[in-house]
Amino acid sequence: MGFALYLAQCGEKHDSAKPLRGFGGTGVLELVEDHDGDTYRAVYAVRFVGRVYVLHTFQKKSKKGIATPRRDLDLIRQRLRIAEVDDRNHRAG
Repeated sequence: MGFALYLAQCGEKHDSAKPLRGFGGTGVLELVEDHDGDTYRAVYAVRFVGRVYVLHTFQKKSKKGIATPRRDLDLIRQRLRIAEVDDRNHRAG
């Protein structure tokens, strides 16, 4: 995941990065990694010029389906709004 985030900082996209459904296209991406029988996810935003915001990282605990739990999606939405404000403030100087 670290290398994939590094590529995002360089303006590139790792092969395993996929758009997170429900967030309007390719501006919010998700990485999924399996390690020792567990699944980990990282969600980050690249919709801001020159900036990458890591919105959430977590271990997927549910064994039912691949859907992202609602509370995690709500947290991602909340952090994306914060990132949007931060980006506007940064551009405003």
